[in-house]
Amino acid sequence: MPAPRRTRLTPDQRRAQLLLLGRELLGSRTLDELSIDELAERAGISRGLMFHYFKSKQGFHRAVVEAACEDFLAHTAPDPALEPLARLHAVLGAFVDYVLDHRATYVSLVRGAASADETVREHVEAARRAQAARILAGCAELGLDDTPLLRTAARAWVVFAEETVVAWQDQDPAEDRAALAQFLERTLVGVLSCVDPAADVLSRA
Repeated sequence: MPAPRRTRLTPDQRRAQLLLLGRELLGSRTLDELSIDELAERAGISRGLMFHYFKSKQGFHRAVVEAACEDFLAHTAPDPALEPLARLHAVLGAFVDYVLDHRATYVSLVRGAASADETVREHVEAARRAQAARILAGCAELGLDDTPLLRTAARAWVVFAEETVVAWQDQDPAEDRAALAQFLERTLVGVLSCVDPAADVLSRA
């Protein structure tokens, strides 16, 4: 019988395929260990074509990190249809689920903040700023004043939450994840209350 014909991918489809493969591999190795040769072999393309899409190994790493950060932000995006407090519950639950379901990949991203590549660091920092901005937007809805201290506290809490979830060892996934999300919520309320006592309204909701 004749061999099945391969589906020819458009340039955009091929690039998306390569980025998806890169993100999958990031779950089992560090960013620096992502190999152009391995990606090309898995995708069934030449090494030269990889460089056609990404110019260099560093360019590929940057694109993978950018795609991974975008995926994380999309999965943890707040639902504007929810009330502020319900939105906070949902976002923290999604955050815990995403990090625990993609722990190895997320660790690579967090560690990527220490990369020597400035563009990689900026992608990771941009994701952190986006998370902090979401917290600040919720604070504004609840009537908290936007101050330099509040912005600093929100940014610091994001890093704390990253390290907390990455270090978490869950035994009963459903129960433990809910407990972890509740813990993060209490710590966020505590941090915000130190800046503005009005944030204490969150603890009574």
